[in-house]
Amino acid sequence: MPHLNYHHLRYFWIIATEGSMSRAAQRLNVSPSSLSVQLKALEEQLGQQLFERVGRSLQLTEAGRIALDYAGSVFKSGHELIETLSGLRPGRQLLRVGASATLSRNFQIAFLRPLISRIDVELIIHTGLFDDLLESLDAHKLDVVLANHPAPPDARSSFENTLIDEQRVSIVGRKPPNPARLRFPQDLAHLPLVLPGRGNALRSAFDALVGRRGIRPIIAAEVDDMAMLRLMARESGHLALVPSIVVIDELRSGLLVERARLNELAEQFYAISQQRRYPNPLVSELTGRRKK
Repeated sequence: MPHLNYHHLRYFWIIATEGSMSRAAQRLNVSPSSLSVQLKALEEQLGQQLFERVGRSLQLTEAGRIALDYAGSVFKSGHELIETLSGLRPGRQLLRVGASATLSRNFQIAFLRPLISRIDVELIIHTGLFDDLLESLDAHKLDVVLANHPAPPDARSSFENTLIDEQRVSIVGRKPPNPARLRFPQDLAHLPLVLPGRGNALRSAFDALVGRRGIRPIIAAEVDDMAMLRLMARESGHLALVPSIVVIDELRSGLLVERARLNELAEQFYAISQQRRYPNPLVSELTGRRKK
C-alpha cells in the first residue's frame, strides 16, 4: 500500500492557498527551487499534474482541486485532533462548552462558576442552535452541551443526558399599585404576557396548563432568547413567564416581583456529553456524575 508524503502535501497546500510559488516559499522560509522539487515529488507520487501555469500565475488542475479538498480535510482533522486531546495535557486544561441559544445566561454562569476563576482552565463557550451543537459534540468539537431539554435517543450517537437542575417557574412583573396576588390563570385573560417562543418545552407545558383551564392569555410577545426575555420582563411593563433564575438579580433588587408561582411547571437544565474513551475530566467535575 503506497504511503502519502504529508510533508509534500503540506507544501502543495500552502502553494495552492498562497496562489504563488514565491509567496509560498517566503511563508515556508525555503527557496522556490526547493519548493518546486517537493511539489514535483508529490505530483510523481500521485501520477497527476496539480498545477498549470497561466501567464505568471499558477492555476490548479482538476486533479489539483481534488487534492486541495483532501489536503484541507487532512489538516483540519489534525487541528481538531490537537483540540480534542488538549484536555488531556498536564497543566492548563481546555473545556469547550456549547450552550443552546434559548438557555438562561444566569444558569450558564452558575454552572460554570467553579471553573471561571481557575487559572489552569481555559473555557471556550459557543452559543448556537441545539441540533448544530449536538453535531459539534458528535464530531468532538465540543466537550459538553448545555440545554433546557435532553438530547433525543440516536442510534448513531451515544449522548448522555445529565439533569443538572430544576428551577421553579414564575410569572413576574413590576410591583403593582395594588398588592393583591395575581389570580392564576384567570387574570391572564386580560393582562398582556411575555412568553418563551413556541417549541420551547416550558412554553408547551404552559400552553397545555392554561388550555386545560379554558384560558386564552393575551400574548404581548414571544421570545426565544432568555436574555431578551429577561429584558422584556424588565422594560415592557408586562407580565412574563420565566424560570426564577433568569431574573434572579431583578427579583433581589425589587425591580421585578413574583406575581404567581407555578408549582405545576419546572424548567429543567441538562448537561449533554458523549461516551468517549478519553472524556474531558472537567465535564464530570461539573456535573458531579448525576446522570438521569
